[in-house]
Amino acid sequence: MEIVDIKIGEIDLPLSKSYTRGCIVVKESEEIVVKVFTECGEVGVGSAVATPNITGETKESIIGAIRYLRPLIIGQKVENIEGIMKIVNKALMFNNSAKAAIDMALYDLMGKSFGVPLYKLLGGHQNSISTSITINFASTEEMVSNALEAIMKGYSSLKLKVGYDAATDIARITAIRKAIRKGINLRIDANQGWRPKEAVKIIRTLEDLGLDIEFIEQPVKAWDVEGLQYVTDHVATEILADESVLGPPSAFKVIKSNVADLISIKLMKSGGLHNAIKIYDMADTTDIRTMMGCMLESKIGITAAASLAVAKINMIQSDLDTMFTYNSDHIIGGANISGDTITLPEKPGLGIEEVLGFKEIKG
Repeated sequence: MEIVDIKIGEIDLPLSKSYTRGCIVVKESEEIVVKVFTECGEVGVGSAVATPNITGETKESIIGAIRYLRPLIIGQKVENIEGIMKIVNKALMFNNSAKAAIDMALYDLMGKSFGVPLYKLLGGHQNSISTSITINFASTEEMVSNALEAIMKGYSSLKLKVGYDAATDIARITAIRKAIRKGINLRIDANQGWRPKEAVKIIRTLEDLGLDIEFIEQPVKAWDVEGLQYVTDHVATEILADESVLGPPSAFKVIKSNVADLISIKLMKSGGLHNAIKIYDMADTTDIRTMMGCMLESKIGITAAASLAVAKINMIQSDLDTMFTYNSDHIIGGANISGDTITLPEKPGLGIEEVLGFKEIKG
């Protein structure tokens, strides 16, 4: 199938609850949607979300990057994903979320060209996976209430956002662990908020309190790989690298140096499925387990991420809960979520039938 056109659009995704990202109060997601058209009438869909404090990309920069790449992609054969992504990655540094949107649409088309669901094309290990749900930073009372509400909805793994103040972090984690029943997994996301020695002190305190933490996500700054290794080497609790892994090169450094027990793979950070697969393969080869994560994607990005997560046998965890943060679902088709379980459709590609409210951006 030859690519004949690429259209860029956006959809409005107001959040059911606002949250703070850095110093910014976020009330809606800035979701850019890409549609890749072929000469035989098939359309592939991909998306990107702006997270300027993590990937450095804004909505405007994502649109600009896709426009820049569009003439390089039109005329290419869908089946040549390897060649297309080499062109994309060579033509433009960084801009990983923009690349991910194009990448998703290409893999969607690849599944359609072979008439199989994307998860089967990527490995087909299983067709469903459970996800954790995030308990965002708030007062202790609110976080406890939100945790109990999540458990009532069927979640068995909670990810607590902390990293603001050591004493407060410990108090809130302790309160939540005491409030929830046994068998519920607690994952802690420090959001790069601790210094290495501070992180070790906090984590050892959590261990001494017997709070049974599954793992600690990104306790130190993304750039501080040595600090991450220091923490990993001085605590018993497993440490997961998240922001420290922005693509295959940084993943290689983390894996080679053995600075973390687990690695979080996110399509927006890695540049799409093509690069995410490379990261997974490196980790799998060295027996480092991986978790599929997300930023603030709609069901388009979550379906793509979940397709890889279920396909691979060593992708043992997922953190793909952002679909629950929106007031409404704009995507017809794609992944289905019931309780904490994400199930992939049996339709070709991503199985997405329509994107409601798609507003084309001309230019």
